[in-house]
Amino acid sequence: MTQDTERRQSYPQVGLLIDGTWIYDRPACHHVENPSDESLLGPVPGATPEDLARALTAARKGFETWRRVPMAERAALLRRTAALMHERIEEIATVITLEQGKTLPDARNEVRRSSTFLEWDAEQLQRSYGRIVHTDGPLDQLVVREPIGPVAAFTPWNVPLSAPSRKISGSLAAGCSVIIKPAEETPATACLFARCFIDAGLPEGVLQVVFGDPAQVSETLILSPVIRMITLTGSVGVGKTLTGLAARGMKPVLMELGGHAPVLIGPDVDPAGVAAMASAAKFRMAGQLCVSPSRFLVHRDVYEPFVTEFARGADALRQGDGFAEGIDMGPLANGRRVEAISALVEDARDRGARIAAGGKRVGNKGHFYAPTVLADVPLEADAMHVEPFGPLAACVPVADMDAALSIANSLEVGLAGYIFTNDFAEADRLAAALECGSVAVNNFGSPGADAPFGGYKESGIGREGGMESLDSYTISKTIMRRAARV
Repeated sequence: MTQDTERRQSYPQVGLLIDGTWIYDRPACHHVENPSDESLLGPVPGATPEDLARALTAARKGFETWRRVPMAERAALLRRTAALMHERIEEIATVITLEQGKTLPDARNEVRRSSTFLEWDAEQLQRSYGRIVHTDGPLDQLVVREPIGPVAAFTPWNVPLSAPSRKISGSLAAGCSVIIKPAEETPATACLFARCFIDAGLPEGVLQVVFGDPAQVSETLILSPVIRMITLTGSVGVGKTLTGLAARGMKPVLMELGGHAPVLIGPDVDPAGVAAMASAAKFRMAGQLCVSPSRFLVHRDVYEPFVTEFARGADALRQGDGFAEGIDMGPLANGRRVEAISALVEDARDRGARIAAGGKRVGNKGHFYAPTVLADVPLEADAMHVEPFGPLAACVPVADMDAALSIANSLEVGLAGYIFTNDFAEADRLAAALECGSVAVNNFGSPGADAPFGGYKESGIGREGGMESLDSYTISKTIMRRAARV
C-alpha cells in the first residue's frame, strides 16, 4: 500500500456535532474531492431542519451553562485545546492538504497559526475589563462586558482551520456558545478541530458543527431568535446576503470579506529583490488567500526589471501534489477556481495584456493552473476589478506613486495592501492614505493573533484579533447604582 493510499484511507468520517453527539447517518449534501487528483474522499452529511432546530436548542442551553464558567476555567480550556492541536498537528495538517490541496508545510503552518488565536484569546478574555463612571450626584455607573449570546459562524474552504479557530476561539473566550457551518469542501478539518475542544473538556451544547445547503442553513440559523450574533469569513456577495438576513432581526455582524490587495512599488527599490519576495508571497497557497497580493502597481523606472524577475520567479516554482517533497505550490481547491482564473487571463489578453509567465492550465488531472504573471494590464480588464483568488498577478506601470495610490483606492474593497519604498516619509504618507485594513511596508506580512484584522469599505465590518478580538462577541451593559439607602 502506497503512502498516498494510506492517507486517503485515513480520511476521517465527517459528521454533524449537535449537543455533544456526532451524527453520521444523514443523506450526503456534498462529496469531498481531493483537488490534486479529483478522487473522492468521502460524503458530507447534510443537517435536516430537525437537526438545525436541535442545534439551536442545544446552543441556547449551552450558552446558559458556558456563560457562568469562570474566566480562568474558560482560558484553561482554550490552552488545553491549543496544546491538543500541537499534539495532533500531523493528523490535522494531512487532512487539510487532502481536502484543500495546499502543501503539507503550509498546512502545518496553518495549524500552528490557528493555535495562536486560542492562546491569545485565553489571555485576552482575562483583560476584558469593566469600569466605573463617577457622576456628580449620588449615582455611580458601572460598565461591564457580557457575552452577547449564541453565535452563528460561517467559514470558507481556503483556510479551513484558521477561520474557524478565530471565530470559535473568540466566541468561547467571551462566554458565548457557537454553531459553526464550515465549508462543505473542507469539512473534516473542522471536525478534527471540534474534537480538540471536546477532548479538552468543553461542555455539551457549547459548540455545534453543521453542514448542509448554505442558503437553508444560514437562513434558519440567522433568523432564529436564539442566535444573537453572526460572523462570516467569505466573499463580499455572501457577506451582504448574511448581513441582510441579520438586519431583519437587528443582529450585529462580524464580517471579514474579500479584497484585491494592491502592491505599490516605488522607483527607489531593488526590483529583483522585491520580485523575489513577490513570487513567494503571491503564489503561496496558490494565491487563495484573502490577503494575497494581486494588483502590482509599479513605478515605470523599475517596471521592466521587476516584471522580468517576477515572471522568472513564477516560472521557477515547482507545482504538484501538496504531499510531494520540494513542492512550492499545490492545486487550486476546485475546478471553479481554474475556470475563473482562465477567464481572467483570457479577458486580460484580449484587452492587450502580455502573459509574462504561466497563463495556462497544467496537466489533465487535478485542478492545477500555472503561476501566472500578466504585464501591461489595462485598468479596464476584469483582473483589475475582480479578486482573482488564485495564482494570478496583474502588473501595471505607473508614472508616480500618486497614480498608484489612486488605482489602489479605486475599488470598493480594501482588506490588505502593500508598499515597497526606501523613502520612509513616502512610506508613511502612502500607508496613511491607503484604504485598507492592514498595510505592510517592505514586506508581505499580515496581522497575527496580537493585532486586529479586518477591512475597509466592502471588505468587512468589525475586527478579529488583537485587543479587539472579543469586542464583537460581547456587549456593554451600564448599571447605574445608588449608594444611599432607599
